[in-house]
Amino acid sequence: MKIYVCVKQVPDTSGKVAVKENGVLDRASMKTIINPDDLNAVEAALQIKDQEGCEVIAVTMGPPAAAGMLRELYAMGVDKAVLISGREFGGSDTFATSQVLAGGIHHLGLEKEDIVFCGRQAIDGDTAQVGPQIAEKLNIPQITYAGEVRYENGKVFVKRMMENGYMEVEAETPVLITCIKELNTPRYMTVRGILDCFDKEITVLDYPTLENEPLIDKTTIGLSGSPTTIFQSFTPPVAKGGEMLEGTTQEKCDALAAKLVRKQLI
Repeated sequence: MKIYVCVKQVPDTSGKVAVKENGVLDRASMKTIINPDDLNAVEAALQIKDQEGCEVIAVTMGPPAAAGMLRELYAMGVDKAVLISGREFGGSDTFATSQVLAGGIHHLGLEKEDIVFCGRQAIDGDTAQVGPQIAEKLNIPQITYAGEVRYENGKVFVKRMMENGYMEVEAETPVLITCIKELNTPRYMTVRGILDCFDKEITVLDYPTLENEPLIDKTTIGLSGSPTTIFQSFTPPVAKGGEMLEGTTQEKCDALAAKLVRKQLI
């Protein structure tokens, strides 16, 4: 049994956000972090590993610098790290990215008892599309928005969170599950893991390795092949400061009501 976890290195949106003239994020000039929802997916995989003793494989598509993120995951406890990297993959949208990740997992081998975990969505795109698209391309069942996950005897039992409640779903493997932040609390890297992670190998799958994968269409990957076109990207303007109202509670309420009336909000 193997568990694949798809992870992404994303810009730290709490800091500077830079956009190139062509509308693409200038990732090289921004600090990066591991996508938060992906850490919940890693933790879910590691919990099953603690229970079953299976192998956990972290898979990412990105530039060579993403290897640093994979070493952090080694320090958390994953068993193998795979970096899918090549200029041909650069600028891929969700449709293209899911092809490449599905092709990478297919290349590594997806067997009947395996599970694929993904975060619900990435904070840089917020589409929540890549996980479900990977499942479609691998032709396996998918369960999204997992708030609880349990594995028993080749089956997964998932509490799928919805707007007004939850749905309990049972599925046989192989299956893909997308995880929300409420699922768990990701563990910290261990001291021993940090010391050992720099000696561990990162498997690199480049374009020549994957170009003949049947799940990858060469014409629909990379920036030029992605069907999604970004019309405009920009850094949002800084919001103006608020106004403090003075006086007694009644005076402040009256002043606030007067302002809302002038703006025709009430």
